[in-house]
Amino acid sequence: MLVPDTQLTGQDKVDMTNDELCIVSWNCAGGLRNKWHTLDELEADLLVIQECEDPALAGDPSYLEWAGHYIWTGPPKNKGIGVFARNGLQLEQELLELGGLQFFLPCRVNGDWPLLATWTAGTETKASQYIGQLWQFLQGHKEFLNHPRAMVVGDLNSNTIWDKHYRGRSHSDVVQVLSGEGLESAYHRHFDEAQGEETRHTFFLHRNSAKKYHIDYAFLGSLWIEQHVEIGTVDKWLEFSDHMPISVVTRRVVTKAND
Repeated sequence: MLVPDTQLTGQDKVDMTNDELCIVSWNCAGGLRNKWHTLDELEADLLVIQECEDPALAGDPSYLEWAGHYIWTGPPKNKGIGVFARNGLQLEQELLELGGLQFFLPCRVNGDWPLLATWTAGTETKASQYIGQLWQFLQGHKEFLNHPRAMVVGDLNSNTIWDKHYRGRSHSDVVQVLSGEGLESAYHRHFDEAQGEETRHTFFLHRNSAKKYHIDYAFLGSLWIEQHVEIGTVDKWLEFSDHMPISVVTRRVVTKAND
């Protein structure tokens, strides 16, 4: 029979379900009401979209209908972060004290696993901008991710190559904290690449294909095993955004006690 993870022993078996879950993260660069149709071909179950407008306030019935079951947050109605659920998945926002972190959207999926959807944005204070914001969240709410199916998904505006600018709260520091909670980057694990040595890129500065970086991520807990990871191509996506969507198809690991 299935048993809670907290009751696992060395005699327990580990297996995978046949059901796949597709997670997509994309910074749409605004105006999602005019771009949502491009996402449908990805057949996502969960979409984490940065820089999108609130469907309820966008004044576009077709966008609101497409949004379906979603949660959204952001200071301006036209530039926030949203999580959109498909195929019967349910979302419930976690009301955590975020201390001014504007684009952090912690929620629970199907009343089960925690998902932190995020867009770490620039601020006037260096210590609290970009990856420093996720570091700040982890200092106050690391326990939120203390679950073997936890997820951290979004545009982190960060990479190990810039560690020296954020000493003590750098990208590598954050990766280490997440790893301590059992979360690993699906991209890096799937392609067996080191942080900072990515061969596929998610961001093109000023939409210039020569100025390429990897700054969008999906960190998954230990009871998820990615089956496929894909980053959108420039020829398809650059007309819509300077970011490429990152898609992760994963399966849930289940645990079964020995008979």
